[in-house]
Amino acid sequence: MAKRERVVRMSVEQPLWRALTAYRLLTMVYAVLLFASAYRQFPHPWPAAGYLAVLAVWTLATFRKVSNAASCTKGFLVADLTVAIVGILLTPIVDTHERIIGGGPTLPTIWTAGAVLGFAIKGGWRWACFASTFVAMANIVIHSGQPTRDTLHNVLLVWVASVAIGYVVEVARASENTLARALEIEAATRERERLARDIHDGVLQVLAMVQRRGSELGGEAEELGRMAGEQEVALRTLVSSGLVQPSRVSRDESRGALVDSYEDDETGADDGELDLRTLLAPHAGSRVSFAEPGTPVPLPVPAAKELAAAVGAALDNVRKHAGEGARAWILVEDWGDEVIVTVRDDGPGIPAGRLDQAEGEGRMGVALSIRGRLRDLGGSADLVSVPGQGTEVELKVPRGRTDKK
Repeated sequence: MAKRERVVRMSVEQPLWRALTAYRLLTMVYAVLLFASAYRQFPHPWPAAGYLAVLAVWTLATFRKVSNAASCTKGFLVADLTVAIVGILLTPIVDTHERIIGGGPTLPTIWTAGAVLGFAIKGGWRWACFASTFVAMANIVIHSGQPTRDTLHNVLLVWVASVAIGYVVEVARASENTLARALEIEAATRERERLARDIHDGVLQVLAMVQRRGSELGGEAEELGRMAGEQEVALRTLVSSGLVQPSRVSRDESRGALVDSYEDDETGADDGELDLRTLLAPHAGSRVSFAEPGTPVPLPVPAAKELAAAVGAALDNVRKHAGEGARAWILVEDWGDEVIVTVRDDGPGIPAGRLDQAEGEGRMGVALSIRGRLRDLGGSADLVSVPGQGTEVELKVPRGRTDKK
C-alpha cells in the first residue's frame, strides 16, 4: 500500500493559553495573600473577603475555559471581564479613600490583566483594545476622575501589553495558516507525483500503444487512435499540473476532426480572482501544446473569462483556416503588472490584406472576438502572420485596469 502524506497542524498560540492559565492561578493566589496580609486596614473586610472567595472559585472553576481557543468563548470572556471590573468598582466601598488615592491596589490587583489578555489571545489586538479600555475606565472611576500617576502607568502598561500580544497572536495565526497551506501543497504534490508514476506505467502506455496501432491500421482504427492520443495528452497534462478540468472529446462531423470542449463550471459571481491557467489548460491536446508558469496566474474573474474566450477564438481560427494537420502552441506569461498569452500555429499564415478584407465583408472574428475583447479589458491584441510560416497572436492584459468598460 502506498504511503500517504499527512499534514500536521501545530498551534503556535497554544503556549500562550497555557501561560494564561498559570498567570490567572498565580495572580488569584497573590490577590488573596495580599488581602490577608492587610485585611486589618480595610474598614469593611468581609465584603472584600466574599469577593475574593468568589474570585478564587471562579478562577478554579473556569480553569479549562482558558486552556484553548475553542473553550474560551465570547460569553466567558465577557463574564471574566465583568468579574474583574466588579472587583475594581468594589474597592472604594471596602477600602479607605486615603489608601486608594495613595496608590493602594484594587481587590483583584493584577488578576485583572489576565482577563484582558484572554481577549487579546482569543480575538487579537482589537479585542484587547476593547477590554483594556473598560478596565481603564473602571480605574479612573474609583479615583473620582483624578487617577494618580502610578494608576495611569499601570493602566497604560496593561493597554499597551495586551494590544501588543493581540497583534503578535494575529501575526502568528497568519504565519501558521501560510505554513499549513504550504505543507498541504507539498503533500498534494507528492501524491500527484506518485499517481503520475502509476498512471505513466499503465494507462498512458496503453493509450500511446492504441494511438500507434490505430495509425498503422488506418480507417476507423485511425480515428480511434486519434481519440486515444487526445486523451493521452489531456491525461499527461492532468497528472503534471492538476489543472485540467473534466473534458470531453467529440467528433465534429462537418470537419471530420476531433474537437476538445469543456463546460465552464464557474457558477459563482464574478467577484474575486481566478487562475487563468484553469481556463486555458483544457485546450491542450495532441495538436495544441500548453505552456504555463509554475505558479497561479490570478486575474479578476471577468477578465480571466474574456481572455480565455479570446484564446478560444484564436484557436477556432487555427482549426478553420490552418488545416487539420496544423499544430498550435499556447504560452502564458505573468510579468506582474501584465499577463501575456501568445497563441501560435504552424499553418500557412494569413495573406496580406486578408484581415481587412474579412472585416469589410462583415466577418468580425478577429476584430470583435479577439481585439474587441482585449480592448474592453484595457489591453491589446497583436497579430503577426507570415505566409508559409504560420500566425502568432499576442494578447496582453494589464493588471489593475481589467474592469470592463
